[in-house]
Amino acid sequence: MDFDLFLNGFLSIFQLKPMLMVFLGATGGIMIGSLPGLTATMGVALLVPFTFGLPIGEAMGMLLGIFSGAIYGGSISAILIRTPGTPAAAATLLDGYPMTKRGEAGRALSISVFSSFIGGLTGALIMTFLSPQISRVALEFSAAEYFALAIFGLSIIISVSGGSIIKGIMAGFFGLLISTIGFDPVSGFPRFTFGSMDLLEGPAFIPTLIGLFAFSEVFKGVETLATSKQVVSRITSLLPSWADIKATWKDILKSSVMGTFIGSIPGAGSDIAAFVGYSEAKRRSKNPEKFGKGAIEGVAAAESANNACTGGAMIPLLSLGIPGDAVTAVLLGAFIIQGLRPGPLLYRDHMDVVYSVFAAMIMANIAMFIVGLLGVRFFAKIISIRKSLLLPIIFLLSIVGSYSMRNSLFDIWVALCFGVIGYVLQRNRFPVSPILLALILGPMAEANLRRSLIINDGSIMAVISRPITATFLILGLLSLVTSVLRQNRMNQRLAELTAQADDDD
Repeated sequence: MDFDLFLNGFLSIFQLKPMLMVFLGATGGIMIGSLPGLTATMGVALLVPFTFGLPIGEAMGMLLGIFSGAIYGGSISAILIRTPGTPAAAATLLDGYPMTKRGEAGRALSISVFSSFIGGLTGALIMTFLSPQISRVALEFSAAEYFALAIFGLSIIISVSGGSIIKGIMAGFFGLLISTIGFDPVSGFPRFTFGSMDLLEGPAFIPTLIGLFAFSEVFKGVETLATSKQVVSRITSLLPSWADIKATWKDILKSSVMGTFIGSIPGAGSDIAAFVGYSEAKRRSKNPEKFGKGAIEGVAAAESANNACTGGAMIPLLSLGIPGDAVTAVLLGAFIIQGLRPGPLLYRDHMDVVYSVFAAMIMANIAMFIVGLLGVRFFAKIISIRKSLLLPIIFLLSIVGSYSMRNSLFDIWVALCFGVIGYVLQRNRFPVSPILLALILGPMAEANLRRSLIINDGSIMAVISRPITATFLILGLLSLVTSVLRQNRMNQRLAELTAQADDDD
């Protein structure tokens, strides 16, 4: 490493105008991420044209600020109103919203912004010092490895199933069934579209996400509007307490490293990382029965993992010229606008630019942390709004978010349909998170399994015997077995506590 270029790259960012652009980007990103349907990809894409003519440091500072801010911003609406602002926040609501219902919204927001900062900073530092090494590992991934990664992710369904494993698996299979709607990934033949042109690409993911969580919560809120009590959250400190940090720091660090690695695999994404981090935190917890009911470790693990992905996704972009996710695909266009082509030649010919990007990524996470902390008190006041006013606002935002992705009225009907499905499932104590996980990973597993079988002349052994593939499949099997055993122990413990309480009565 050339420390002179390293220092100059950081000095170019830590000046007034570049820092101002980073803070503006982080603030805008948090606002975009907190609004359902307005993803980080959309925010970055909207502002790329405005970077034309700006110095590379200012341009990348603003765009990376939006990137980091939006990934964290998704947790705000997930925690407060059970509506993930971005897909990356889908795992955060599992414990964040129950904390809000207990009157601990401020505590959940504080640990969210803290763990997001640590995760994002860890990803940025790993990106700075280990980009070439991690890129070489990510380059080993072919269709077989992506299939195994998807199967490993699907094994997490048990961890997010709540009290009933059977109902969780049923919900997961329902999600896999929905994921088959649209074009066949290999032959291109339309499946289960019933002649509808709008279903050729399957149900749009963002409207489906909004329907399962936001609309279903609105329907449930209307049902209990007359009997529900107003929740009040007291903000005693902007920073999380020392006890909360002590309880979560191991999960934060572990999820940060895992999130960075998953982010560095092109196509994996922060939503997968969040669920993997959440499942791992639940697996190692001494009190796994608290997860899904307001465990602060769940919020910390999910947020540190998905924010670490921001740095991880930049690794293949800078080192190989291959975008790690949808946002970095847009950032690739920003580099090209600047007359630069990411890849090995960028490291050879423009190391000053590379270090400026490293510095901008670190500064973006610092800016996100500062803006996020200052906004905790303001964000927490949202739940003090009367439900009779809050529910129509959530409903309206959900309508706008569903429509905004493709400017399609059909997507609004998709969201409403999945809202009804989510409401009915929750009324019957079926978890909806496995559906979301299956929608994310189902297409990835199917497409890559079929491609790898075609490449290997239909030999399944040639697919599963590859070292990385076998490792992921073994990890998935272990995760599945341990999750089932842990869930059974939790159910037995709850049954014993219930019986003891009945005896005391």
